[in-house]
Amino acid sequence: MKVNASSREIVLCAFVRRPASVPSVYQNRWRTIHTSSPKEQDVSLNSASTPPIPTLPEPLNGAERAVSTLSFLPLSQILRTYLITSISSSPTLLSASSSLLQRMLDSKGFLFSPERNPLLRVLLTQTFYKQFCAGSTAEEVARTCQELRSQGYSGVILEYALEVLKDAEGNELEDVATWRKGMLDSVRYSAEGDFIGLKWSGMGAAAMKLLAKNAQPSKEMDEAMKAVCSAAAAKNISLLPAAEETWTLNGYHSWTLAMQRIYNLNGKSVVYNTYQAYLKKTPEILAQHLELAKKENFTLGLKVVRGAYLATEERHFIHDTLEDTHNAYDGISSALIHRKHNETVKPIEGRENFPEVNVVLATHNMATVEKAKALRNQQFARGESLTPLYFAQLQGMADEVSCNLIAAAKNADSNTVKEKVFKCTTWGTMTECLNYLLRRAAENKDAASRTAETRSAMQGEIWRRMKSSIGLA
Repeated sequence: MKVNASSREIVLCAFVRRPASVPSVYQNRWRTIHTSSPKEQDVSLNSASTPPIPTLPEPLNGAERAVSTLSFLPLSQILRTYLITSISSSPTLLSASSSLLQRMLDSKGFLFSPERNPLLRVLLTQTFYKQFCAGSTAEEVARTCQELRSQGYSGVILEYALEVLKDAEGNELEDVATWRKGMLDSVRYSAEGDFIGLKWSGMGAAAMKLLAKNAQPSKEMDEAMKAVCSAAAAKNISLLPAAEETWTLNGYHSWTLAMQRIYNLNGKSVVYNTYQAYLKKTPEILAQHLELAKKENFTLGLKVVRGAYLATEERHFIHDTLEDTHNAYDGISSALIHRKHNETVKPIEGRENFPEVNVVLATHNMATVEKAKALRNQQFARGESLTPLYFAQLQGMADEVSCNLIAAAKNADSNTVKEKVFKCTTWGTMTECLNYLLRRAAENKDAASRTAETRSAMQGEIWRRMKSSIGLA
């Protein structure tokens, strides 16, 4: 399959990395993204068993849309986003920035240490770190989360910047304790109604090996998982474990379903499962999980992404074309929104049993968002009950998509659904977040059309504010 560099977006996942004080066997993992720009997508869903989507108006381009929706963002954020997307659009500048970030990650000397070199720290803090990260202390995280809520977000998805490689080694008890503390700190930093992103593999090399074998977690791991789930449930916070490559996927689903059986009761989803639309087998796995949830009477929480391991997965696991992935994502979304099987998510042996579900659509794709909104407004107009659903994007990226959702929610009338939108932000020290920042730089490079659209949106908003300041708007 030929994947256009302009057809990628990032997906919400928990990124995990050990603190700097622990041996450096925990290193960077790169991801390539499988998705598309909004302009490449059709607005109809590929499903014969669900009502068609109403005709959508011709979408505004990024700049036009953002001029009417970005007005509540602070000027500093607009300027910073424009600067970073401009850097991302220049191969020379992006290469230099990525090299500097990598040098910081690898260097043990004073000059390239963001923790020891105050000038370098200020430079990084005011650019990439502030753009994509929430901070390193409880006070900084609280301030960032409050700023996001004040912009109109329904809440945040908070992730701890902790990462582990599949071939890493470590001390199991120490690794599990580090993960447990980081996750409980995330619960403490979050507010009621928020989400927390995480990875089961964040518990270290031993956890990764157990996942690969689809074996049960160790006693210490199980206790840590339940401690985090219980703390989240007590605070009315939901957890978003991230799926990984197919070689650990069966173990990932087993561990997640085990927690869902315990904590997802009476329509509430404390724990969500992540489904990657670019994998051919995802609709079948989803159908199995839907039947399992119905049979065992627990609520299935689902996060839908396109997929994040295109560069490392075996090719035959992934849809043959990009359009096939779009159709799978749209078909899955439609089935969940309607709470009804369709041509994509087919019932097991013809049994039409759909459980209670809660859904997070994690996407930077405007066409995907518009399709889901249209379906739900169609349902709302018919007086149907609505699936609990949330939209989510990463901090520092796709603000034009997020702000469009926020503006629509603010202007919602009695005939339209007031959707909930969340922003995902990562917390940790500067050093802990370097891998995360490197990924953001790489993904901005890969998502060329998305970056260009965001830059155009910010440029349009800057120009609008300049004209307004001199009375021309």
